[in-house]
Amino acid sequence: MESFISRSTSTASKLNFLAVGIVFLISSSSFTSTEAYDALDPEGNITMKWDVMSWTPDGYVAVVTMFNFQKYRHIPSPGWTLSWKWAKKEVIWSMVGAQTTEQGDCSKYKGNLPHCCKKDPTVVDLLPGTPYNQQIANCCKGGVMNSWVQDPGTAASSFQISVGAAGTTNKTVRVPRNFTLMGPGPGYTCGPAKIVRPTQFVTPDTRRTTQAMMTWNITCTYSQFLAQRTPTCCVSLSSFYNETIVGCPTCACGCQNNRTESGACLDPDTPHLASVISPPTKKGTVLPPLVQCTRHLCPIRVHWHVKQNYKEYWRVKITITNFNYRLNYSQWNMVAQHPNLDNITQIFSFNYKSLSPYAGLNDTAMLWGMKFYNDFLSEAGPLGNVQSEILFRKDQSTFTFEKGWAFPRRIYFNGDNCVMPPPDAYPFLPNGGFRTQLSSVISSVLLPLLLVFFFFFSA
Repeated sequence: MESFISRSTSTASKLNFLAVGIVFLISSSSFTSTEAYDALDPEGNITMKWDVMSWTPDGYVAVVTMFNFQKYRHIPSPGWTLSWKWAKKEVIWSMVGAQTTEQGDCSKYKGNLPHCCKKDPTVVDLLPGTPYNQQIANCCKGGVMNSWVQDPGTAASSFQISVGAAGTTNKTVRVPRNFTLMGPGPGYTCGPAKIVRPTQFVTPDTRRTTQAMMTWNITCTYSQFLAQRTPTCCVSLSSFYNETIVGCPTCACGCQNNRTESGACLDPDTPHLASVISPPTKKGTVLPPLVQCTRHLCPIRVHWHVKQNYKEYWRVKITITNFNYRLNYSQWNMVAQHPNLDNITQIFSFNYKSLSPYAGLNDTAMLWGMKFYNDFLSEAGPLGNVQSEILFRKDQSTFTFEKGWAFPRRIYFNGDNCVMPPPDAYPFLPNGGFRTQLSSVISSVLLPLLLVFFFFFSA
């Protein structure tokens, strides 16, 4: 009887351990999935549409189009890189509007060689200036794709691909698998290809509609956690009512333990600065990032300054500074969260659009530079900053300068969350400090005098 009870207890303990393990795995997987969720752009993604336009004797010709449906995250230079794994022994006979980075082993072919024979090809966009006979619509921008809000007209990229050694009917074609998108670095996770209803195309005169032979979609989502372990930007704060300037948190984007380490950071007072930033190198050599040595070591700093207060309005100045000596930012954008962003009266020298990720909540705005004026943020130096001012209309029921209300809740630069100072470090109203000093004066000076007065007359 005792042995039976002991065996039952042992079995129960094993089952409990197994249950705990299953719960842990489920919770771990849920944490991983939430890393790719963006609360400000819950439906943002990059969708690839693979349209088979015609059949060939040994395969098909397809047009692949990537749509950037992300509101504020774009793909900057050097652009996107797309790779996948063929399901069978397919080859790429030719491409228009893009190219593979390697041809692979095509030794078994005689005469006309395929463009690529690799099992897992890697494709990149062609550069601007490509001859017209090698272009199709939405190609040849160096892989750069704008965000959907900034410019939906340039938020797509396409190329044409002729695939051989593949199926020649809807039933014999096998969709590729293991899609990987770099934009330009890591961060995107792509799901499996899903066969959908064939895409329909309307002719320019709108009198006829054609459709693809077959279509499949691939959806890729972004996670800042997967993109980089350290942040890329930080926020500093100041105000007209307090002389304190709250800088970016120390080591916000990393700490420089060894200042002599090559390529880590550079003191702006270094002799012969230009030669250090751009040393003689071989053609095609990519130099590592080089940021200015600061307390925070962030490539980008966003400064929010509460500038003026009026009877019915208040004004904020925003300055974005680039501390990277070897990288400029074209088509940059910034996203801010603040309760008063639902009532902007005027914004100077920046474009603006309310994002409103949820119905009834309008506290999020996207800002970006004006074309040919300040949409290009230069490298670190005298020209490495852009700035603007925002005039807000007050809502008397909510407006206050107390407890840091005038400062943003969150800031994003180019889609990445910036490190904010701790709330207890925000510039405070001098009235609060005056009340504190007054109470300390009363307790340290007046109270002893009252005690002396009391004891003198009581005696």
